[in-house]
Amino acid sequence: MNYIEIRFSIDPEGGEGEVLAALLADIGFEGVVEENQLLKAYIPESEYNEENLRDMMILAGINKPFEKSLIAEQNWNEVWESQFEPVVIAGRIYVRAPFHPARNDIDFELVIEPRMSFGTAHHETTALMLEYLLELPLEGRSVLDMGCGTGILAIMAAKLGANPVVAIDNDTWAVSNARDNILINNTPSILIEMGDAHALTQHSSFDVILANINRNILLNDMEEYCKVLNNQGIILFSGFYFNDLPAIEQAASQNQLRLLSYKNKNNWVAAAFAKSLKESIK
Repeated sequence: MNYIEIRFSIDPEGGEGEVLAALLADIGFEGVVEENQLLKAYIPESEYNEENLRDMMILAGINKPFEKSLIAEQNWNEVWESQFEPVVIAGRIYVRAPFHPARNDIDFELVIEPRMSFGTAHHETTALMLEYLLELPLEGRSVLDMGCGTGILAIMAAKLGANPVVAIDNDTWAVSNARDNILINNTPSILIEMGDAHALTQHSSFDVILANINRNILLNDMEEYCKVLNNQGIILFSGFYFNDLPAIEQAASQNQLRLLSYKNKNNWVAAAFAKSLKESIK
């Protein structure tokens, strides 16, 4: 699969990158990387519509040029090898690519071949979700990773003792990538499926649901997630900004979910909700 890369020059101090990232996600861009004064966003070539992009910019009052280039599938690994550095989360999780050296002084090592899938722990939302997983009692609990991307959250849950673990994504590239990463990390029991919220009708229920996607999808599909969340189960939402938290919390309340806590990093948020008032993170 080929991807289109869009590049904008931004002011990193003015929050311009955060606004653009959210707007681009709303029109289908899957990955966003902010580097100094440059924001790069990616979308499958087959889904790129420049008219939609320009309409979005006009409606948002954004008047600035952008550069466009084609990223061929066979070149993507080379791009990551030049840009992807290892990440340490909460001093306990070491996320690296296969071409980085291993470490034996960290509790958990996750080897992720990212390709074009979201989820390397470089983005704040993935890092925040991994931090939350370290705090959850996952041993023997059933977990759903909705919009799994690289599969990093499902893999971490499995390493923490969760069983069974189901990972779902609606992108064929992500599903393939996640399958490879599951094998690399020796967590073959994880079940990978292609689909969206409609695929949940094939499952009974889960103790923990992970949904690191974006604001609009979370709001649209929250009811479907809650249908398969066990009583007293926990659901973690991320992929949205702090300003969106009230909207997420309101929708959650309408689905019998109560906010337990949230984590905030560079204006990105991960929030924990429970289906029962008695449930709390221990």
